[in-house]
Amino acid sequence: MEATAAEPRPTRWGLAAKLFAILLLLGAVAVLITGGLGYVRAREALERAIFDQLTAARETKAHQVESYFRTVRSEMRLLAASKMVVDATRGFREAVHELDGKDVPADVKQVVHGWYDEQYLPMVRKLLAKDVPAAEFLPVSAASYFLQDLYIVRNPHPSGRRDLLDDAGDGSAYSRIHAVYHPLMRTAAATVGFEDFMIVDPSTGRVIYTVDKDADFATSLRAGPYRQSNLAAAAARCASSPDPSATCLEDFSPYLPSDGLPSAFMAAPIIDQGVVTGVLVSELSINEIDGIVTGGRRWRNEGFRATGEAYLVGPDFLVRSSGRNYFEDRDRYFSELKAGGASDADIAAIKRFNSPILHQRADTAATRAAIGGVEGVGEIVGYRGLPTLASWGPVHIAGVKWALVAKMDSSEAFAPVYRLERDLIIVGAIAFFVVIVTGAWLSRSLLGPLRDLTAGVRRFAAGDHEAHVPVRSRDEVGQLCLAFNGMIDDLNEKNLVIATKNRENEELLLNVLPAPIANRLRGGEQGIADGFAEVTVAFADLVGFTALSSEMPPASVVTLLNGLFTRFDVAAQELGIEKIKTVGDAYMAVCGLPVPVPNHAERMVRMAIRMVHITREHAMEHNVSMKLRVGINSGPVVAGVIGKSKYIYDLWGDTVNLASRMESGGIPDSVQVTRPVYEKLKDQFVFEARGEIEVKGKGNVEAWVLRL
Repeated sequence: MEATAAEPRPTRWGLAAKLFAILLLLGAVAVLITGGLGYVRAREALERAIFDQLTAARETKAHQVESYFRTVRSEMRLLAASKMVVDATRGFREAVHELDGKDVPADVKQVVHGWYDEQYLPMVRKLLAKDVPAAEFLPVSAASYFLQDLYIVRNPHPSGRRDLLDDAGDGSAYSRIHAVYHPLMRTAAATVGFEDFMIVDPSTGRVIYTVDKDADFATSLRAGPYRQSNLAAAAARCASSPDPSATCLEDFSPYLPSDGLPSAFMAAPIIDQGVVTGVLVSELSINEIDGIVTGGRRWRNEGFRATGEAYLVGPDFLVRSSGRNYFEDRDRYFSELKAGGASDADIAAIKRFNSPILHQRADTAATRAAIGGVEGVGEIVGYRGLPTLASWGPVHIAGVKWALVAKMDSSEAFAPVYRLERDLIIVGAIAFFVVIVTGAWLSRSLLGPLRDLTAGVRRFAAGDHEAHVPVRSRDEVGQLCLAFNGMIDDLNEKNLVIATKNRENEELLLNVLPAPIANRLRGGEQGIADGFAEVTVAFADLVGFTALSSEMPPASVVTLLNGLFTRFDVAAQELGIEKIKTVGDAYMAVCGLPVPVPNHAERMVRMAIRMVHITREHAMEHNVSMKLRVGINSGPVVAGVIGKSKYIYDLWGDTVNLASRMESGGIPDSVQVTRPVYEKLKDQFVFEARGEIEVKGKGNVEAWVLRL
């Protein structure tokens, strides 16, 4: 008895384990990709939104700062040109010159020296953190002693309110002039918001008038204690500029007469009869700029949350506005500055002047780029040594080179992303558990039939349209395999029918319409109508064809005409000319649409020449008498598709009508053209002027004939 080989027992967990592993891997990858992509997209969206917010805030504040300085420049030009300031300058100069000619009494010198020793110099030594000799600051001219004694030392009003004194009461010419103009100047300074208002004599460099009467009053900006100040620089620049539209701005720096507070100065020349007789100088307080940049220290109201801020920085990388933490958490502010690399000297200066302005450094990648004139956004290490999201850019103000940075700590900006990260981890763990359970179940229930079906689907997707799958069962999976096989057969049959119909439709459509127009129709465009600025239209007609056709059988007429027009079509295709239609024995064509060509007139004339020669040859071959008459015109037309069930691509316009009249009024075996065609081609073809011919609806029209 012959032994039969035992069939191998199937491995119970082999394929199931593989399917389970695949499903587990796919599920894990899907969870990781979904979670990772969601995290990345959320971070990018949040980062983009924050950058947009910071950029908007930065640009708004930059525009406000620029607008402030534009306003100051305008006010300075107006005031410097006003009669009040011109007359006051003339009077103050003469009065100061008169005081210089007097002897200074000893008691005046004594009280002035006492004021410097007891009130002014202690403040100076404290701010400078060093001992400075009094001789560097004492007046050196008689007028300086008199004016500082009257308006500073003996002023009945306290420091900070000395501007309330109008007349010192000494009877001098200066006091009389001061009593007249000082109330007006004080009002002007208060109206436009200047910290102080000064007039400088350009011939001596001396401050001959100020509103506030600080220690710089009546001093020389050339040899006095403030000769190195930005006030002296602004006055010197404008003293040599007899241009009434000129202004000179000097950047903020600590100014001792203003208790060491940062001050900027803007000057404008005072011109009297074409000569600079004085320099009007306004002292600008840093508080105005600081208020704009910090938003009145209402950072949260401006959308900067808990750590955001905007700050202004100069070319020396010293800030021109206050830092947020300096006001909200000073201990943390100094510790972070120290951690960010600030020196002990800088921190001591901030504490001594009670302000970070012009003492705190902000040398970062953002400020360097912005000072260089480059705008941008990005994540950088801020001046406190912490990662921040920042938007930076220059501030455009003539005379200074500033940059503005709006920033927010990365830790605060990305706090929602960190919360999302934790949530994604939890959701991912749950989804991974669901994938494990689902994969285990699917790996046991779907094996062979699904593998066959999957393979069949893949073969079909790869282009194998005969990809049938075996039917191994009668359950739902088996029914699915049967349906798949039936679908393959139906699709093959339908695809064959569709391909055949598409080829037929394509051929028919291209016989009726130009290819670009056909493509637009296939794309779903309706109501196609285009205007063309200049094309060339030709009409051709067989002379005497009606009489000829009456003597021939109908089939012979069709054969004769079809052969001729077929040769016309070949010539048109070679020359890039679009056939529009034929009506009986008339042939219409155009060049320059739907694709414009520069030499459309030349092509059409060459086409007309060929058509005349083709007609002659065709007549000889068929032993008939047949001549062609061609009319050509160039100009604008409107072209479009007419009809719904039977398309036709046609042309309209005076250009078409005149071309038709050129043909109907032409000469057999010749080409008749209008002036536009003649002007384009008179150097390429020999035309014969026909003169004016009568054209229906147009009157007399000039025409030229190309005889062949």
